[in-house]
Amino acid sequence: MIRHEIVRPPDFVYPIDEWKMIETRFYRQHLPQAETIFSIGNGYLGLRGNFEEGRPVHQSGTFVNGFHETWPIVYGEEAYGFAKTGQTILSVPDGKILKLYVDDEPLYLPTASLLDFNRTLDMQAGTLDRRVLWETPAGKQVLVESRRLVSFEHRHLAAISYRVTVLNATAPVTISSQLANLEHSATDDNDPRKARGFEERPLVPRHQSVDGMRVMLGYQARNSGMTLACGADHVIETGNPHRIEAECSEDLGKVAFMVDALQGEPITITKYLTYHTSRGVPVSELRDRAERTLERAVRQGFDELLDGQRSFLADFWQRSDVQVESDPEVMDRPPGELQQAIRWNLLQILQAVGRAEGAGVPAKGLTGSAYEGHYFWDTEIYVLPFLVYTSPRIARNLLRFRHSMLDKARERAAELHQKGALFAWRTINGEEASAFYAAGTAQYHLNADIMYALKKYVDVTGDTELLNDEGVEMLVETARMWLDLGFYSDSEDGAFCIHAVTGPDEYTTVVDNNLFTNLMARLNLHYASSSVAELREKDPKRYRSLAHRTGLSDDEVEAWWRAAEAMYLPYDDKRGIHLQDSDFLDRPVWDFENTPPEDYPLLLNYHPLTIYRHQVIKQADVVLAMFLLGNEFSADVKKRNFDYYDPLTTGDSSLSACIQSVVAAEIGYMDKAMEYGRYAVLMDLADVGHNVSDGCHIASMGGTWMVLVYGMAGMRDFDGNLSFRPRLPKQLTRLQFPLTIRNQRLQVTIDDASATYTLDDGDRLVISHYGETINLEPDTPVVRPIPES
Repeated sequence: MIRHEIVRPPDFVYPIDEWKMIETRFYRQHLPQAETIFSIGNGYLGLRGNFEEGRPVHQSGTFVNGFHETWPIVYGEEAYGFAKTGQTILSVPDGKILKLYVDDEPLYLPTASLLDFNRTLDMQAGTLDRRVLWETPAGKQVLVESRRLVSFEHRHLAAISYRVTVLNATAPVTISSQLANLEHSATDDNDPRKARGFEERPLVPRHQSVDGMRVMLGYQARNSGMTLACGADHVIETGNPHRIEAECSEDLGKVAFMVDALQGEPITITKYLTYHTSRGVPVSELRDRAERTLERAVRQGFDELLDGQRSFLADFWQRSDVQVESDPEVMDRPPGELQQAIRWNLLQILQAVGRAEGAGVPAKGLTGSAYEGHYFWDTEIYVLPFLVYTSPRIARNLLRFRHSMLDKARERAAELHQKGALFAWRTINGEEASAFYAAGTAQYHLNADIMYALKKYVDVTGDTELLNDEGVEMLVETARMWLDLGFYSDSEDGAFCIHAVTGPDEYTTVVDNNLFTNLMARLNLHYASSSVAELREKDPKRYRSLAHRTGLSDDEVEAWWRAAEAMYLPYDDKRGIHLQDSDFLDRPVWDFENTPPEDYPLLLNYHPLTIYRHQVIKQADVVLAMFLLGNEFSADVKKRNFDYYDPLTTGDSSLSACIQSVVAAEIGYMDKAMEYGRYAVLMDLADVGHNVSDGCHIASMGGTWMVLVYGMAGMRDFDGNLSFRPRLPKQLTRLQFPLTIRNQRLQVTIDDASATYTLDDGDRLVISHYGETINLEPDTPVVRPIPES
């Protein structure tokens, strides 16, 4: 049961359009949220939706994935094994700024007389467009049109087309284009989800230069040592007399265009921005790279960038678009609202991962600095399923990135006196950055989450090369950790138990035998054992290389299987439900009835110990296990588990609603599935958690796709076997989406009476529909009825 309210911003400001997010007036009340909603990015570089004028602003933000500062974590009381070094993503110099002055008066949106205002995030073009008609105090009408993009084709490049026309007069016009290193905007407060501030400036100047209309800045992060070079170049097109002045200091590169504007004669400035970062390359080399990027951009021009952007998006939507039709009377919402929200969620995933080569997926993508820009389990459990079925190349890159952190994971395990490897709960550089071990390091399930994602990827794509290279090495080290962490318990009749861990529910920490953890560990152990055994049989040379790298022995492999087979799964015979952990039912139930709505999320209003003493759940835990490993539960047990744990779940985490929706759909609670699904889809657009101003919830957006595909379409893919049990809630009349399975394209279309499966691209695919095996042939749709409930 989610104890948060859905409140959408007014439709007269933000009208519904299935392919666009539109803002029809300057609406200051919604400024913080709109900065997030109108963000653009490509997975490497992200720009918050700040105005070109530079103000007003809630949080100015330009982020490069993985570019961070480190800082010592200070504890009031130190203890062995605590994380030592924090990591925070840095906001890099802001190149979005183009300040406009007419008759030496600035355009300042809150006080300007605006005859027209329209801002549009075009989800097919991949651009942020704005049109403003400003009437100055002297009665001069000035049309300002801009188009902004972060290129998917060229990952280091962003560009802005900025056009100013004085419609009814002549006037002196100045446009000040800036590349400005602003103060790091994150500040400390009592919300642990936000990023920290810095006492010393984190970016130390290393270079500044100006050459014509090009300005360059270079920096090195004070503690992490990471380097950055960024630059801006310009092209001006106008028939107006004009002159140009450029200057550059340590923290500001500025190119000013002074124009004697004639009536109706436009001034068009194209601004190209580039950012290059490194963990070891000096600023001078990065500067050379940045110069080359700008030279190529100026040579190719803005229109070519637009064409490449639209082409990239067209390919993405062909592989990824989820189309829905709803009954507006039953929904009691405007037609197209749900479709618009779904596409915006999917676009934000793309903007977080599209060109994230050699990096992970920050919890907020590149739309804000909350959660310090860290990578969590969100990637593997919530985002990877979407990518595996729509963009398997990106999914592969993300799994390989996890493997690149394996040595750090080995070091962390050794520090905690564990064998094998223990991946950091939250990190940018592979080192553990969670200062709160109870809800951080204790979430050992992350190891198994990564291996679960690996298995899903291999099952769906058939990419055994990744499995037998990077994958199997991770399997070995994570299986070693589980075998070392657990033990055979005499009190549980020799079952293999795992104590002092935290599951996904961060309101219940450091417990014994968390069901989710034990089930996922069992999968990890089984998969490691079977994968290594198969490698030994089929590719002895590669197996010997693995054994050499890891010191692997045959006895270990057999021990993993035995532990998995003996895994303890807590269950209450009296209630017929699984226990979230061994002692969960011994705690009193939280007093939900007398908890006021303003006290949610509980983590901001109650001491952790108060929360830990009760049966109260931040996010789906047992219910998540029933989704990920649903083949481990009977239908009756799933229903009893859901009925017990759902009322205890606060929804204080954005990761919960989507999972509750999927499982509710499976057990036949379609109204509840739709209710939770709507929460998931509108998590950010309706600011359900009251913190969208700090950035998007990327994992919840991945959950949105799962609501529709795993929930409403009833898809399951255990061990690579693709099955469907679709059923639409009464609010929906049609659902359609594509899936990529082993380089084949499957199109699924569902209405209230039937499902149609079409193999658009491929040779042959076997699926099942409500238990019936279907052999799909190319371009031959197969229609099957949906049984009555």
